[in-house]
Amino acid sequence: MHKNLFMAFFRAGMLGYGGGLSAIPLMQKEVVERYQWMDDDEFSDILALANTLPGPINTKMSGYIGWRLKGFWGMLNCIIATVAPTAFLIILLLTTLNAYKDKPWVQGMSKGVLPIAGVMIGVLAWDFIKKSKLLMGWNMTIVYLVLSLLLIELVDIHPAIVIVALILYALLFKSKEERQQKQKQEGE
Repeated sequence: MHKNLFMAFFRAGMLGYGGGLSAIPLMQKEVVERYQWMDDDEFSDILALANTLPGPINTKMSGYIGWRLKGFWGMLNCIIATVAPTAFLIILLLTTLNAYKDKPWVQGMSKGVLPIAGVMIGVLAWDFIKKSKLLMGWNMTIVYLVLSLLLIELVDIHPAIVIVALILYALLFKSKEERQQKQKQEGE
């Protein structure tokens, strides 16, 4: 299991060009689809909570997933697998790219990574939207989507604050709903 943990997060770290967010779909593929250590809902919950904490998201997620699956040594294994490729590649690639920074192929390569990372993040976002639709229906999904977009982009509220506010709202709403059901059952 430790070897599989290391390889799953090593692959995500090696192929996750474009920043931490571009590694998340790769992590999801490894953790949910390939090894089936958790389902999409659990992965989504971890992603949402990791977004609220400071620091690199892929390191937080790999650390927690490793901890959950294999305790302290699993956490350490996953963090090393996530960070080592990045550290090694950043030294190697930036040294090389810096030496050839004026060459057209280097400039083209740098520009080409952006749309690929954008597509990967978009595919992951669409998967979350589809999952939300199944859980809440299209109307509530669109309401939350538009509300989040307005708060984050127009009002300029940090995404972590929006996530925490929505989590608190969901907890309060669910608690209120449970009290109402309990009162209804007691009334019968």
